[in-house]
Amino acid sequence: MVKDLPLNDSVKMMRGKPDTPIELTVLRKGSSTPITVKLVRAVIKVKSVKSKPLDDQMGYIRVSQFQERTASELAKALDALNKSGNLKNGLVLDLRNDPGGLLNAAIGVSAAFLPKGTLVVSTKGQTADAKKEFLTTPQDYQVVREDAAIAKLPAITKTMPIVVLVNGASASASEIVAGALQDHKRATIMGTKSFGKGSVQTVIPLRGEAKNTAIKLTTARYFTPSGRSIQAKGISPDVEVKDTAEGNFLDLDIREADLANHLEVPEAKDDKAKAAKPASEAKPDASGIKETVEPISSKSKKAPKFYKYGDPDDYQLNQAIAYLKKEDAKKNQPAAGTQEIQLEGGIKMKIEPVK
Repeated sequence: MVKDLPLNDSVKMMRGKPDTPIELTVLRKGSSTPITVKLVRAVIKVKSVKSKPLDDQMGYIRVSQFQERTASELAKALDALNKSGNLKNGLVLDLRNDPGGLLNAAIGVSAAFLPKGTLVVSTKGQTADAKKEFLTTPQDYQVVREDAAIAKLPAITKTMPIVVLVNGASASASEIVAGALQDHKRATIMGTKSFGKGSVQTVIPLRGEAKNTAIKLTTARYFTPSGRSIQAKGISPDVEVKDTAEGNFLDLDIREADLANHLEVPEAKDDKAKAAKPASEAKPDASGIKETVEPISSKSKKAPKFYKYGDPDDYQLNQAIAYLKKEDAKKNQPAAGTQEIQLEGGIKMKIEPVK
């Protein structure tokens, strides 16, 4: 009988060999008798990439975690969206609630949007072998044969506008992707600050009497291409948008820096100065998007409304779509002082002012 046990500890107790039975007895509040549930353990296979076309020739791709075939699945999704014309005006890459996963998968996803040979992430530690750089080259991301599709993606994947959605549960590999695309100015990061899991663990086998055992040590930290440490800092969005119009979901407000015994990072002077400044609410621009959205008051009558990521009432996704539309309108808008006239036969002529 257990009560108030953390989720991870509960999962450890229930784990076992595949195809073996397990019986759970659950006592719920408001129920007079226990509920018995019989289950059979199995290996859970989760498809890590989902996609769909959006209106106005835009696309949406959600990466739920970085697995062995994530990069190749992303390539398939991008190809499908391109063939349907849904990359022309931009892509929303959704990394919300993505806990991370394999480093090579993160590099492969980044390689889909960055030129070949571009720095994605580096590691730095106390020893020479902990200092490494990872680039958008096949040797740094290709694990399965299907990963070769990344290098064959259409040119539009390197130029189309991108909005990357992140939140407090975007961690590790998802922060590597977001940080790389942000530093190279390849995408606009939108949402809330990410988790801040930027440490590298190494498993070191023990010898002698401790044979068949090992210890896991933190040996390095991850740094974005511009040299920013991800550990306990996370990736700050370019455009901050709360989970809902009413504010954030409370369960996403815990980050690496809030955990006991987390790896601390020396704080730079400019970071301290930023922390000392109170946040101020920015005025919305023409699209209605605010660069900073303040948390709601505790006196607010409305509670944040939960939604499924990618659904029509997904608040942050709708803000990302509005942002892409605004950028597309900017791109197609004539320069100040320029007049555009329609000629016969559908020919358009731009008249520039004399300087």
